[in-house]
Amino acid sequence: MLNAEYWNDRYQSNQIGWDIGEVSTPLKEYFDQLKDKSIRILIPGCGNAYEAKYLLQNGFTNISVLDFATEPLEKLKNEIGDNSHIHFFNEDFFEHQGRYDLIIEQTFFCAINPAERKHYAQKMKTLLAPKGKLVGILFNREFKGGPPFGGNEKEYRSYFEGVFDNIKIESCYNSIKPRLNSEFFIILS
Repeated sequence: MLNAEYWNDRYQSNQIGWDIGEVSTPLKEYFDQLKDKSIRILIPGCGNAYEAKYLLQNGFTNISVLDFATEPLEKLKNEIGDNSHIHFFNEDFFEHQGRYDLIIEQTFFCAINPAERKHYAQKMKTLLAPKGKLVGILFNREFKGGPPFGGNEKEYRSYFEGVFDNIKIESCYNSIKPRLNSEFFIILS
């Protein structure tokens, strides 16, 4: 069910309730403190890629966006034009190859089938360069049905422990108002 056709249909019918229309505050503040603008960044399940646009506007020069769905990738290409600082991948995340200094998690984890979460953790680890980090936001709540699929800290730790050496999961203090007290900020390495 959660294939490329499913996600393209969601974008085409504008059924994208997770989309807040801009880069989220926790990620924006994280990006703002980064000094090295040349780090290799991957944004899997990028959707409308507000994070990528923000990074480009702030001088980052090596951004890769990946999505199953062609619809948001084409939209992003049309919005930013020809730009050598961004690389587009229309493929299955679990098939992607590369090495990144920073991987951004923003509503991708909650979109995949929960049965794939352990595989997600392992794949993320293989995509990270030495000293690389997986940074982002996870929901701290449950949802009926899905996607999105929620979870809690104990569950998330069960996927990441044994895969990552350093696991930081804490409540977001700077979530947008509709998501207050329902998000975690993560840094995994």
